[in-house]
Amino acid sequence: MTDRRAASADLATGVVLFALSVAMIYGSWTMGRLEIRQIHPLTAPGLLPGLLGIALGLCSLALIGQAVRARSRAIGAAGDVAAGSVRNLSIAAVLCLGYALGLVGRAPFWLATALFVFAFIFLFEWLDRGSSRQRLGILAWAMGIGLATGVIISYAFSELFLVRLP
Repeated sequence: MTDRRAASADLATGVVLFALSVAMIYGSWTMGRLEIRQIHPLTAPGLLPGLLGIALGLCSLALIGQAVRARSRAIGAAGDVAAGSVRNLSIAAVLCLGYALGLVGRAPFWLATALFVFAFIFLFEWLDRGSSRQRLGILAWAMGIGLATGVIISYAFSELFLVRLP
């Protein structure tokens, strides 16, 4: 990848991450603070997502600044984004939106997470492999990782962190 393409990719990524950080900060700000239960302010549910949103926003601004400086230094014609990159970004976006808008809340959380992780691994690894034997191995690997991830994350959040999952 050329320097100009890398700078363009960094700029686009920085803008998307900054938008995500703004959404995280807004969501954490509007989240209930549970004052009625007289909990300590540092244990409010929106505190950690808000801090993570601020950190993500600062990092994305640094990435945007670096990309703008790199683009101004790049020499040569404007580079196009590689077709594989657009395809991969599109697949990832569809999977993430499908998980957030389609699975979470409609299926048990462990199953939704397992399906998401399975689909993500399976699709991205499937596209890179050629033989049917390799693809069969990828299918088994993705199923195992997806199921383990769904069960472990659900257990950790519901039993260890005492978070009610959708």
